Amino acid sequence: MARAVVEPAVRELVRQYPRGRSFSTTVTLGGDDFSMCAHIRARWAAPGQVRIALACWVVNRDTARHLGDNPPAEEEMRLPPDGTAEWDEELTSRVIGHLATRMDALATALPTTDGHLTITVPLVLT
Repeated sequence: MARAVVEPAVRELVRQYPRGRSFSTTVTLGGDDFSMCAHIRARWAAPGQVRIALACWVVNRDTARHLGDNPPAEEEMRLPPDGTAEWDEELTSRVIGHLATRMDALATALPTTDGHLTITVPLVLT
């Protein structure tokens, strides 16, 4: 997930938005029975550095839910306050760990007060 959707989304966010603003997006990577979601926030930390905050979760989309007339609701694809998704700490830790390695993070991931993990990376637009 880090390589397929999170890292490209981070790089695109950094390219598109001006310095000084905080910006965010939610990306998904789907399978037959699930969708992995990641909420990404990026903001400029210092000249040449970007702080990335990440929260990941999985939405179960299996056949049993559909046959039981309980398909995933749109709210499950969003974190509170707009949705009902709950972040998965283990998945988030794995994804941000891969992202930190690939983007040469300046320190280990730290938790935020709203269920994200954050890293600071050097700004490299490739």
